[in-house]
Order: sequence, then C-alpha cells, then structure tokens
Amino acid sequence: MIEYVKITTINGIGTIEFYHPQSNSLPGNILAKLATTITDAGNDKNIKVIILKSAGERAFCAGASFDELIAIDNPEQGKKFFLGFANVINAARKCPKFILGRVQGKAVGGGVGMAAATDYCFATKYSSSKLSELAIGIGPFVVGPAVERKIGTSAFSAMTINATKWFDANWSREKGLYTDVFDSVEELDDEIDKLASTLSTSNPEAMEKLKTVMWNGTEDWDRLLDKRAESSGILVISDFTSKAIAKFKSK
Repeated sequence: MIEYVKITTINGIGTIEFYHPQSNSLPGNILAKLATTITDAGNDKNIKVIILKSAGERAFCAGASFDELIAIDNPEQGKKFFLGFANVINAARKCPKFILGRVQGKAVGGGVGMAAATDYCFATKYSSSKLSELAIGIGPFVVGPAVERKIGTSAFSAMTINATKWFDANWSREKGLYTDVFDSVEELDDEIDKLASTLSTSNPEAMEKLKTVMWNGTEDWDRLLDKRAESSGILVISDFTSKAIAKFKSK
C-alpha cells in the first residue's frame, strides 16, 4: 500500500487518516500533508470536530522517517525536516475545532508529539510510547512543548532521559497523554464515535473559545518550535547521530 493522508467527512465529523508502510513513520511529505489537511479541516464549515488516526492495528506512529534523517547532510536541511513536525503541532494548536486522537498502538517520538497535540486522546492497552530521540543523539526538542504541556515536566523528563523505555498505556493515561484507554480497538472506536457525534452537534463558537482557553500560553510556539527545529537540525548531522541511525536501521 502506498503512503497517504486522507480526510473523510460524515455528519460534521472530519476523520483524518495517515499511513506509511514503515509503521506509520513520518517523512516530510506526510508531515506537510498532515499540517495542510488539519488547517483545511479547521477552516471547513461543514466540519465540527476532527478525528486524527493512522491506519493499521498495532502501530500508531513510529515518528521521524529514518530514511530521511540519515539523508540529511546540512543544518538547513535538518531544520526544514524538523519544521515538518512543528507545522503539524502548530496546525493542531491553531485549529479552531477540537481534535480527537485515536491511538490504536505504539507511538514513538514524533508520534507521541502528535498524540499530545490532540485535544482529547483515546488509546488502547497496546499504546505504549517512548521518546527515543536521545538514543540516536538528538532530543525531543520540537515535540517537547506539546508533550510537556500534556504530561508535565517530571513525566516528560522521565520519557526524555529514559529514551529506550516503553511507557505503557496506563502510565500515559495517569500522566495525561491519553484520556481513556480501552482493551480493544472496537471499544475505542465505539467511544470515540460517541464523543465525536456529541461534539458534532455542540455549539461551534463555544468549542472554538474553549480551545483558545485550553491552549492559552502557547502563542509563541511558532517562534519557539522554529528555534527547536534549528537545534535538532544541527544535532542530526553529528557523527554520533549518523552512526546511531545507521545502527538502528541495520537491526
């Protein structure tokens, strides 16, 4: 199956789905399409609420594409790639509609950032997560603000420092990354459909004002995430990171 980002709209519910054959990893073209699709859905008067999901069963998102990371050979190119994550997070932040996250499986790095950028996140018991960036010599600089906003500095620090550890879904629910955790995808889908249906008939003006309140204090994120992308772009071309990525790809 070829990678894609698509949106379907039914009864005021816009469902954005993405797919990549490498465990739903995120190359630059997918990131760009996600940011544009989220922005367009936010501006579509026929859409009242958005569901963000990936295809497949046990991998929500593997984060940055290693193929693209290893091909980066200068800081400018590196910054451009990491700005892709910044643009998705900022698109979600600025979107006037509530975004419901559907995390059916594992989330890594940028995938954790995407889950954190949603306004209400559903998951299954299989939805372990980790911020693996330090393990390859960089850090979760771009997604960090979104993750820290959701789970707090202490939990974010734990995930960042212990970069090879999988944190289980119940831990993520306790810390606030996920709001609800279910035993099966079927239960998850039933509940997300119920909430989306309820919100699709709620007052759009009230929801937009509530979203502004919920994201209060993030107004400088365009500048902040740009600087964070610059830092990542410098680190990603280091010898340490190049060797670490090559080692991961060879496994």
